[in-house]
Amino acid sequence: MIVRMLTLVGGLIGAAMLSQFPEFTQQYTQRLAGQVEALDVVIADFDRSASKAEMTRDEALASMGGSVFLENRRSDMRDTISRHERLGRDLTALRAAGPIERLSMPHRVADTKLARATWMDYQPALPISVDGAICAVVGFVAGWILVGGLLRLLLWPLRGGSRARTGLTF
Repeated sequence: MIVRMLTLVGGLIGAAMLSQFPEFTQQYTQRLAGQVEALDVVIADFDRSASKAEMTRDEALASMGGSVFLENRRSDMRDTISRHERLGRDLTALRAAGPIERLSMPHRVADTKLARATWMDYQPALPISVDGAICAVVGFVAGWILVGGLLRLLLWPLRGGSRARTGLTF
């Protein structure tokens, strides 16, 4: 009885947690779009400077050297360009996916700085949308299975002898 009750609690916790996923990813996607737009400005500015010097982006990056500052700046700019490309791919994928599809895309919500900032401002929402309700059901099932499996695993050594003597079933 207690195992079933704890399993039900696990399912309810899973439902409550996963029902928030559509809203969290929506807020993350909004922040992600802002980051991509900000990086667009930085990269466009760098490309304009390169163009004024009659260089391509790669040529401009290659020419940055000769001092510790310029080499550090070149490295920073390469990191910025790389991050922009990665975040741009994530944004495109998240915008194209519906809230339920996003359940299979946790790797697209992987920028730790952005996820942390989203989490810090995140306010839970009631799962009154169809997507939230579906995620709640999936979370309930996942929580039910996870807690039930964990409890069965933890209680397995006790089940063999005690079940036969007491008639308890799990």
